[in-house]
Amino acid sequence: MKRLEPLKKIYNPAKWSFFKFDDRLLLILIGAIVGISSGLAAIALNRSLIAILDMLHHYRHLWWAFILPGIGALLSSVFLDKILKEGAGHGVPEVIYSVSRRGGLIRFRSSFSRLISSCLTIGSGGSAGPEAPVVMSGAAIGSNIASFFSLNDRQRITLVGCGAAGAISSIFNAPIAGMVFTMEVILGEWSTVNIIPIAIASVAGTEISRILNGNQIAFEHASFNIGLHDTLICIELALITAIVSIILTRLLRQMHSISNKIKAPLWVRAGIGGCVVGIMGFFMPVVLGEGYHFIQDMINGTFSTGILIAFIAVFAKIIATSFTLGWGGSGGIFAPGLVIGSLTGISFCRIIHMLWPDVSWMNEGCFGLLGMAGVISGMLQAPLTGIFLIVEITGGYEVILPLIIVSSISSTLCCFFEPASFYLKDLIKNGQLLRPGTDARVLADLSIVEVIETDCLRVKNNMILRDFITIIQKSKRNHFPVEDHKTGFFLGMINLDNVKPYIFNDMVYDAILLEQIMNTETDIDTISLEDDLSTVLKLMDSQELFSLPVISNKKFVGMISKATILNKYRTELMIQSTK
Repeated sequence: MKRLEPLKKIYNPAKWSFFKFDDRLLLILIGAIVGISSGLAAIALNRSLIAILDMLHHYRHLWWAFILPGIGALLSSVFLDKILKEGAGHGVPEVIYSVSRRGGLIRFRSSFSRLISSCLTIGSGGSAGPEAPVVMSGAAIGSNIASFFSLNDRQRITLVGCGAAGAISSIFNAPIAGMVFTMEVILGEWSTVNIIPIAIASVAGTEISRILNGNQIAFEHASFNIGLHDTLICIELALITAIVSIILTRLLRQMHSISNKIKAPLWVRAGIGGCVVGIMGFFMPVVLGEGYHFIQDMINGTFSTGILIAFIAVFAKIIATSFTLGWGGSGGIFAPGLVIGSLTGISFCRIIHMLWPDVSWMNEGCFGLLGMAGVISGMLQAPLTGIFLIVEITGGYEVILPLIIVSSISSTLCCFFEPASFYLKDLIKNGQLLRPGTDARVLADLSIVEVIETDCLRVKNNMILRDFITIIQKSKRNHFPVEDHKTGFFLGMINLDNVKPYIFNDMVYDAILLEQIMNTETDIDTISLEDDLSTVLKLMDSQELFSLPVISNKKFVGMISKATILNKYRTELMIQSTK
């Protein structure tokens, strides 16, 4: 590390006078580097998956081939959990958490750990996608490059977004989708400061993909002819895709819960889940791997299975994905979501053709495309991501109107039944999601220490009222903390309301001790230095309080008032709004 210090000093933006006034050019330049790097990571994973799939293809027909996904998931779990000491996960929630709570800080090993683990899981046949791992990898690359250049938290978060955008753009050859996904899902805000660097990173990642893989549309299709009746039937398709999205989301979480209740090491559970997927894949190959070649068949209208098999395949893929990811495998939900959406679309198409055979419906490839948009938009609750992703990976610009209908309705319905998306559910549940511009995010950047007031006059419990009245005359406050005269521990509070019944009767000045009239610690609410201000404000609002004592190690530290919190909040909001 020491030999890198001179480079850090050379490239430290604080020494470049130009960047002291405007760092946008700096973020654009470094964002391009991050986009190229994350694009290369995506291509490396893609080619590794192709190599492993080709190597294992010759064994798929053998009776014992069902253990291949189990072995892959097992090795993936051992690699993450035992070797790198990283827990299993989808990758994207970890990136969102780093943006929300850690200023975009991500460990360097995350730039390759999920690539290797997901390669083992997906390459062996596990039902998962490579998108979330490359997002994690790209985000980690951006975070560590930002740390290398000694950038601040805001700049680091922007480069984390650049890495995520470059990765998605590269793997799908879809620059707009990469940018939209990052702004809508990862960062959760459309900031003008972030859009340009992230757009540049998306383009850089895409160009790297086009240079090395060629400028190819991921899923090509023939032209679609869409009539008014096709557009109207899309409303029903949106309802179906919303239901499928909710089923997939809930089953994935349920599988996590079931797996965690089994008293076995994680790698054993991952192996079991993989073997279940392998058994399913022996009878229904569509559930294995990422399944992109099946999507191409469905969009082309060459998916030859019957309506019953296609319908069963929807739920088989959902179950296979749940066993893969819910039991310890590594990967994302993008690819399975696309496959499930395509299967849902063509199943719906075949049903309406059977019910209304005389109507000239658009072909099932178009329904497969719309199904993909509905499921992705529903699971992520990100309609713009669903729209632009499907448009770019298929070139289906002529279906933009039905795409908007399906994506918006599906995401809205899913939001009604599942208030948080698949990626955000656990973060919200654990109080770890703080989106930019929200009260919680602004308050999270403040601490108790910043707003604490230490000018309170402390009194002892054995003090007589006469001495206390003298102190009142010197104080500017109405609250007085009472401490034990021996230990100094906090015992309670006295305010002027406690004294009013006695203050005009000087006959009792020497007869009353403060411990007789104070509010004891058990009767009042207190907070500690570790509490966050959002919780403190909720307590104040619920109890209709304007100030609270802060206690640390049983001793009084100071007071915190709502007025001071709101004043600091306003100052912090002004600072953040100018970033």
